[in-house]
Amino acid sequence: MVSAGVALGLTVATLVAFAALGVAYSRGRVGSVEDLLVARNSTGERRLTATLVASVMGVWILFSAPEAGAGFGLAAVLGYAVGEAVPMLAYAKLGPRIRELLPRGHSLTEYAHARYGRAMYLFVLAVSALYMFVFLAAELTGIAGALALVAGVPEWQTALAVGGIVLLYTGYGGLRASIVTDTVQALVVLPLLVVAFVGAVVALGGADAVHAGVAAANPRLLDPTSAAGFQFGLALAFAILGAELLNQTWWQRVYAGASSGTVARGFRNAAVTNGLVVLLAALFGVVAVGATDVVTDPTSAGYNADVAFFLLLDTAFPDALVVGVVLLAVVLVASSVDTLFNALSSLVTVDLARVASGRSDRALAVGARVFTAVVALAAVYVSLRARSVLRLFFLADLLGAAVAVPLVAGLYSRSLTGRGALLSSLAGLAVGLAYFPDLRGYITAVPVVGPLLPAPDPLYLTSFAGAFLVSGGLTLLAARISRAETDLDRLAGEMRRLGGEAAD
Repeated sequence: MVSAGVALGLTVATLVAFAALGVAYSRGRVGSVEDLLVARNSTGERRLTATLVASVMGVWILFSAPEAGAGFGLAAVLGYAVGEAVPMLAYAKLGPRIRELLPRGHSLTEYAHARYGRAMYLFVLAVSALYMFVFLAAELTGIAGALALVAGVPEWQTALAVGGIVLLYTGYGGLRASIVTDTVQALVVLPLLVVAFVGAVVALGGADAVHAGVAAANPRLLDPTSAAGFQFGLALAFAILGAELLNQTWWQRVYAGASSGTVARGFRNAAVTNGLVVLLAALFGVVAVGATDVVTDPTSAGYNADVAFFLLLDTAFPDALVVGVVLLAVVLVASSVDTLFNALSSLVTVDLARVASGRSDRALAVGARVFTAVVALAAVYVSLRARSVLRLFFLADLLGAAVAVPLVAGLYSRSLTGRGALLSSLAGLAVGLAYFPDLRGYITAVPVVGPLLPAPDPLYLTSFAGAFLVSGGLTLLAARISRAETDLDRLAGEMRRLGGEAAD
């Protein structure tokens, strides 16, 4: 097995290489805070596709995707892959619409303020920032746990190395640095993932041996029509779609695309690629069940399906492939952490520009970089105390599932009001929390409400689908009964250039 020193050295060397690339590329290209946070109209179709692929492919695919495969089989594998592709297809339509209505926009919270007013804006700001921060902490938790499992690297060393070095190039080069490093990271991740999968299959004796091992251990996993697998896969589809619609990452890249056509094609390309990557990653979990001792009962003290990929690593991978997995994990986390740093920074900076009107471009850029550093330190702190990557992700997904439809409906509906959108979001979140299993101890402790709650759904379908569908249904109802008539064309006039200059 790879030593801790080798693993940590490889991690630092890989991150330093990306930092050097990001700094070198962005030098001379970041002349304003607009360039730092938006990189407007600067990215062609190929590079946009690459950054969309790399940004979504965090280290979570080595944890949650294999866990889905190990626990629920091919049905969940297919559901996970479809769930990851659908948001990209949604943005292929939403992206051009966002650019049409808000041609000089920057963030989803800026849109929420202009479209819905202060109350909904504050709610969206809180939920979206919390969602992305939780996502960031989960990424650092995942990579720290991965290197601890693979090579015994102390978790604090991994978290500090990743957070600190990625912060260097994102703080300096902003979105431009993130996009160029994403391009290279996508080119590295895709072949490494394929090589790891093929290598594992070969090491286990070939496809027939792998199939026989899974059939002997748990033949239910090979049934693509399994009811439990289908329910869990469907739950993931709702969760991922809702969460990604609330992700500032994609709003930034909508504006970074060279044109509306480029944005639509880039997101369509990413839908196919992301779906295939998650499909392959989730299959690792199915393979692991047939090759090693994976405990998939979540009530068992020995539950280890969340590290199914790494159990397989111990069983099947030669040392050369272990080194490749370390590199894969580092590239995966860098590709999403730099994106999340930028997204969180852009949210706060756009809002700072609104409340501190007249601030200079330099002052806003400094504010963006300082805030990114604070976020990095906080995420490292949380990651060292988090016990479960998946619980972090699922909490983030629930927040998104409740708010997504009310938020984006305002791009099309003229009658939906801020009050209607906010009440719909809160109702959806309440339904989702009522069935959410991971926070059960806290939720049932709420006076009066706790004893009345229904039984939690261990497959998450009622929670995620309930949050998404209830908020969506109430949004439609609120829009139908409202007599308001919002002029959507006025939204463009409410956007401002960062740095205090009025928009064109």
